[in-house]
Amino acid sequence: MNEKIHVLIADDHAIVRQGLRQILSETEDLIVAGEADDGVEAMHLARSQEWDVVLLDVSMPNRNGIDTLKMLKKEFPRLPVLILSMHPEEQYAVRALKAGASGYLTKQSAPELLVTAIRQVASGHKYVSPSLAIKLADLISEDSDRPAHEMLSDREYQILCLIAAGRTLTQIAEELNISVKTVSEYRKRLLDKMRLETNAELIHYGLKLGLVE
Repeated sequence: MNEKIHVLIADDHAIVRQGLRQILSETEDLIVAGEADDGVEAMHLARSQEWDVVLLDVSMPNRNGIDTLKMLKKEFPRLPVLILSMHPEEQYAVRALKAGASGYLTKQSAPELLVTAIRQVASGHKYVSPSLAIKLADLISEDSDRPAHEMLSDREYQILCLIAAGRTLTQIAEELNISVKTVSEYRKRLLDKMRLETNAELIHYGLKLGLVE
């Protein structure tokens, strides 16, 4: 490739950003042209210049990756966004793709896979792993047997994962920058949708389906 692919990295861990910058510096066509440590700064940088790819984390302070993704796609519908997350595909991949992501990779992926994925989404294509492709095919072919958590909204699902991970309502409120009352309302709503009654049942559900690391 003759032209550089300008990448914006949004991740709240400086060590991760440094590692990604090192990986991309070893290629001739990829260049890290900007870094953000949260969703708010990512949006600010996205508006400051043109980008070829945004490499976006899911778990970030101030504004999480899924919410940031939705804002990016609303303002820049043609901008490829590749999700790179510590969360396994089972947790967020399908939701990210539905929200407009061009691809999803876990941070356990090999460096060469990351480079391939960035080039692929920059050229206008989607990137999914073979295992995720199978999951997507299953979702398309059979919708009636969807797990209960897949019927939740993105915010409800996020709170489900946090409760299942042992967070208190107060901790969740602080992490998501919303009120405890709002968290409680989301909790009630997701319990109703999933036909569960207690946090213990939510934790058991999350562990059973691998939604908790």
